[in-house]
Amino acid sequence: MTSPDAHLAFARRADRSDGLAHFRARFVEPDDEVVAYFDGNSLGRPPLASIERVQRFMIQAWASKLIRGWDEEWMELPFTIGDRIGRAVLGAASGQTVIGDSTTVLLYKLARAAVDAPRGSGARTEIVLDTDNFPTDRYVLDGIAAERGLSLRWIEADPASGVTPRQVAAAVGPQTSLVVLSHVAYRSGYLAEAQAITAIAHDNGALVLWDLCHSAGSVPVELDAWGADLAVGCTYKYLNGGPGSPAFAYVRRDLQEVLEQPIRGWMGAADVFAMGPEYRPADGMRRFISGTPPVIGMLAMQDTLDMIEDKGIDAVRAKSVALTEFAITLADEWLAPLGAMLASPRDAARRGGHVTVSHPAMREVTATLWERGVIPDYRDPGGLRIGLSPLSTSFEETYNGMAAVRDALREHLLAASGLG
Repeated sequence: MTSPDAHLAFARRADRSDGLAHFRARFVEPDDEVVAYFDGNSLGRPPLASIERVQRFMIQAWASKLIRGWDEEWMELPFTIGDRIGRAVLGAASGQTVIGDSTTVLLYKLARAAVDAPRGSGARTEIVLDTDNFPTDRYVLDGIAAERGLSLRWIEADPASGVTPRQVAAAVGPQTSLVVLSHVAYRSGYLAEAQAITAIAHDNGALVLWDLCHSAGSVPVELDAWGADLAVGCTYKYLNGGPGSPAFAYVRRDLQEVLEQPIRGWMGAADVFAMGPEYRPADGMRRFISGTPPVIGMLAMQDTLDMIEDKGIDAVRAKSVALTEFAITLADEWLAPLGAMLASPRDAARRGGHVTVSHPAMREVTATLWERGVIPDYRDPGGLRIGLSPLSTSFEETYNGMAAVRDALREHLLAASGLG
């Protein structure tokens, strides 16, 4: 067993050789009470430049340009920033990604459009999804199925792993209209084989919608290379867009004129200011916008995109793998002897940017950690989720946080045994 001091020495060496370490100084320093932030996969930290950007916008753009800003720049921001996201983190050529509503709304728009799309002869009556997908995805698809008279075909997913190509092949067929899966599982961090799964769905005439909420900005995504049809994802996790920052939607170019999204609004019309009696959808990605774009909510993510474009998503992924490997090493040595189990894939090729460690006491442990300035989150059943953001998380911070998890779990076990 490696000594704690040896682990700390490793962490400090890793920080000195980290090619992304200088980005840490670009984020707002947490207050002195925060020892380790392990929840960057739920809400990223704010970049300093984003605070300046938002202030500058309010004073120089909003206050001085007033409504003229729409004509001069703001109307195009959903597309210019969308293209940046596509280029930097989605592997998507321009003209296929837009920033717009919440992930929930965009998921509804694209899924509803997909199941309504004409697909040759034969009725396609099923949506394929998995039992362990994020609740929003399951709830939205259940509602769409009820609206359109469709049925849901469930893939039973292991919460500690994820959906495999073999399971998808067994579930899809001539009745399948749409397959909706997460690229990185929100609970376990399992990284799906997206290209293989997409090909299987296409071989059966189905469309695929990928949820990239836990992928974008953490692991490489190659939507164009996968032949992906549709994708949605949020921007407040690894892209640090801020609480409730708007989500993105990707629609493959050849599908844009085929799909009819269900929430018709004036901003998605062919002539936005015609104000005509009938709705005629715009060409391209504008047709997937409904209402007025949330301009202020789009601003902050640009500074994280600057950082990612500077070093490249492959460098971000390399550090992510190193951080999660280190966290797993510490969990094996410190938490496994206390009865905790790794609930994420050990193989880095099958793991996204977070690690989950399970134990029946983790709900209580998480509450204790928050009181002590270590901030992970909790997911049933018994999972303490450790989200490590490569741009803002250091190896020493990971060491300190994992040591606090060990101490809190040990204390809870001693108290439960009556020896504490």
